[in-house]
Amino acid sequence: MNPINHVAIIMDGNGRWGIKHKKSRNLGHRAGLNTVERIIKSTIKKKIKHLTLYAFSTENWKRPQNEIKFLFKLLDSFIDQKINEFNKNNIKLKIIGNINVFNKKLKKKLLKSEKLTKNNNRLQVNLALNYGSKSELINAFKILNKNKLIINIKNIEKNLYTSNIPDPDILIRTGSTNRLSNFLLWQLAYSEIFFEKKLWPDFKEGDYNKIIKKFRKTKRNYGNI
Repeated sequence: MNPINHVAIIMDGNGRWGIKHKKSRNLGHRAGLNTVERIIKSTIKKKIKHLTLYAFSTENWKRPQNEIKFLFKLLDSFIDQKINEFNKNNIKLKIIGNINVFNKKLKKKLLKSEKLTKNNNRLQVNLALNYGSKSELINAFKILNKNKLIINIKNIEKNLYTSNIPDPDILIRTGSTNRLSNFLLWQLAYSEIFFEKKLWPDFKEGDYNKIIKKFRKTKRNYGNI
């Protein structure tokens, strides 16, 4: 039975779900938050310590401005409504990605939320915001170069956004799209990848359980036989 320390999820399909059900991509994003809450609760039940959610990529800036504004409004509201609940339930929030480009109010709120929950240890939710794996790697190499450090695996990993976070055992991508979309390219080197046909708002605890069950029976060789 394979142990699970870290699950990463590409939460794909919100917009398509919104168009299909409500004729609005934005309402699909709102519906996706219900799934986020379900999966966080389920992850706690399974005693998995790390959950990484791909919320906004460096490529998502190409989307229409009204959709981007709505996404950040949702994020702002989610933090306001849930961060005290996170703290009460011993959940740590960690932001991965470059949030320096966000407005000062949102950046301050995110940093404050990290600080408030930093000592919690029941579950760590890593929220990938303005995250792109290529940018992350370039940033790490710049730090190594600036500090004249040897380029090796240990030093690279120490300077990624995910420093001190174990690599994902499982990557789940919903939405019937079979690609990684610039997400955790370094960290996913030996992760088991599960592509799920359901759109993110339709992804249920039962679907999560099936993937976990399948993973636990998977033989993991890490290059061995």
